[in-house]
Amino acid sequence: RWRGLVVEKFAIWFGKPLWSKTVNGVEYRLGTIPAGGYVAIPQMAPMEAVEGKSEHGSQELPPIRPIDKIIVAFAGPLFSFLLAFAFAVLVWVIGRPMSEPESTTIIGYVVPDGPADRAHLKVGDEILSVNGTPVKRFAGMGRATESITWNIARSETPEIPITFERNGKTFTVQVSPARRPQNGWGRKRLPQIGILPAITPKIARIIPDSPAAKAGLRSGDLILTANGTSVRSLQALPEMLKKTKQQPVALTIRRKGHVFETLVVPQFEQTTQSYKVGILWDFDGVTQLVHPNPITQLVVGVTTIWDTLVAVASPKSDIKLEHLSGPVGIMRLYYMLFEASDGWRRVLWFSVILNVNLALMNLLPIPVLDGGHITLAIVEGIMRRPVNIRLLEIVQNGFALLIIGFILYVSFYDVIDLPWKGGPEIPEMKFTPSPNPPTSPGTTS
Repeated sequence: RWRGLVVEKFAIWFGKPLWSKTVNGVEYRLGTIPAGGYVAIPQMAPMEAVEGKSEHGSQELPPIRPIDKIIVAFAGPLFSFLLAFAFAVLVWVIGRPMSEPESTTIIGYVVPDGPADRAHLKVGDEILSVNGTPVKRFAGMGRATESITWNIARSETPEIPITFERNGKTFTVQVSPARRPQNGWGRKRLPQIGILPAITPKIARIIPDSPAAKAGLRSGDLILTANGTSVRSLQALPEMLKKTKQQPVALTIRRKGHVFETLVVPQFEQTTQSYKVGILWDFDGVTQLVHPNPITQLVVGVTTIWDTLVAVASPKSDIKLEHLSGPVGIMRLYYMLFEASDGWRRVLWFSVILNVNLALMNLLPIPVLDGGHITLAIVEGIMRRPVNIRLLEIVQNGFALLIIGFILYVSFYDVIDLPWKGGPEIPEMKFTPSPNPPTSPGTTS
């Protein structure tokens, strides 16, 4: 309105309104399709496919200058950046949790007979680069190209050169990645080499009357060693129990800064037909608060969306449009972040990345998006006359339908990935002194 434009609607979500109210000539509405929203400004461009029929005819409203269109179109991405900056300042002040996979490149577990195992990578190896790209962490939020997981998934060659350090010496091996079978209609699995980061196993809960409970283990305990061997992953202890069976296992525990040893005697668990001690793991593990400065956070957001777009656009990349997330996937991630420890801090950090991504995506020179409006306004300024209204209607509505189709496409995969069988439940364990051999180590210990 400040630039002389008429605002008809302010909508959250698309589609027919579930609720609407008109205030000072502007209709505020909540749509039926949960995907973003829009501000209906008929002088910008015809958008009937998204915004519905305009109340004003194209001849009823005075034309506006291209510079006014550019200022109005740029305002949306600008405020997304400002919102991201506000979240970034909060994260800088209060901190965000950083897990061990976000701060290490040391291997903590190698899947037996997996690609990394066949290439002779071992627990304790420190990965320096993947496919020639230096890495700083296994996974987690941050610049994608610094992540081991991302560089493996992003690889476009049958073999990936992995450079690592072992006992002070540097080696390079060629690893042929593998993919797990696709889950029905779900997203195509990305390449993996069968390694996990080194972490300190942290106990989330002890099953009552289990061997671990009898040994005095508690929630929050950190397991440092088992039978004198460093425990560097959640999989290490179950693997050891599979071999030791009912033999006592000497555990070194850290509890609130104190280190002590205890003996635990595994028992045969009937449900999983394996030897266990009754431990449920804390998958967040050990975390520490970090305080990244706001500029660093914004740069990470910009580089993340750039790396993603480059990967999706590459014809040889395994990362496709189906691996992006829509509104359903984003809301699920927010829920999962809130459920984690220090969830509100994690949500603030993710909100920085999300709002930067929304700003940059909106600046793409695609009709319907703000970047498309800016591009059309520049063309109009160069030509010194408005773009043909009929052609503009066809282009705008066509791209609007494409974007809605894209949102529905990625949302389909988001819905497929939902945990339809419910969230993780505490397993029921029945321990017996049976000497029968187990068939698998299970997912708990």
